[in-house]
Amino acid sequence: MNLLLDEIRRATARLAEAEVESPRADAELIAAHVHGVRRGELHTVPDDAFDVRFWQAVDRRAAREPLQHITGVAHFRHLELSIGPGVFAPRPETEVMTGWAIDRLRETDVAEPVVVDLGTGSGAIALSIALEVPGAQVHAVEADPLALTYAERNAAAYRDREPGPGRRVRLAGADLATALGDLDGTADLVISNPPYIPLGAAVPPEVGEYDPPSALWSGADGLDAIRAVQRAARRLLRPGGRVAVEHGAPQGAAVRAVFASGEDWLDITQHHDLAGRDRFVTAVRGWQDGQP
Repeated sequence: MNLLLDEIRRATARLAEAEVESPRADAELIAAHVHGVRRGELHTVPDDAFDVRFWQAVDRRAAREPLQHITGVAHFRHLELSIGPGVFAPRPETEVMTGWAIDRLRETDVAEPVVVDLGTGSGAIALSIALEVPGAQVHAVEADPLALTYAERNAAAYRDREPGPGRRVRLAGADLATALGDLDGTADLVISNPPYIPLGAAVPPEVGEYDPPSALWSGADGLDAIRAVQRAARRLLRPGGRVAVEHGAPQGAAVRAVFASGEDWLDITQHHDLAGRDRFVTAVRGWQDGQP
């Protein structure tokens, strides 16, 4: 029997007792990280190469430290991103919204669409769009200085990789509500995964103890930042441009109402994540009187 695979089975039980959401996957990913192999290559690690740091990392995960902080890496669509304390770790749910945005940009007849990512965090959305839509000119906004350093690091890591997505992401350290005034009325797409958790809501330890508060909490109803995104998107988008904003599963109707109460929004649409839960809302910037 392979020693590492046996230890992974034991670690899976340990993580399950600690109520980790995906104990087997996390145990395997920790083992792969510690031993410097791919997850599918764990069976190739010889017994004499077993590294006791595996159990040190398992103990950290059992204490509910995020997996991405232990490995220093988050995988998002086709990217491998640097992650650590001080930046929000991107979630699979956000990949669905990002995929929607990429599909819409590929359908457009604009050769170099202007994209704005409000609250970029690690840069996951911005870099994904720049990678998968090579003509896109992406502007990524982040107010938190520490989170911005991760976005800068990740953009730098992809600057010289073909097709060079890091070269087409312009980072701005600014508040999402007022940023990029020079782009007013020109953006083809605004996208955001803003903070949306109501103050005082219960959250898992991986979230409440490790994600930066500025990326989580957003007023009594959790919608303060989404309201700011709605106003900023209306300012930034050209007529016919699109906005996509992520939200918590119970907030779909409230977020649609935020856009319905704003001016000039058309085609307000609810979208679901892979589990079928309400996850993001999109809308189209309408035409004001006198506009063609």
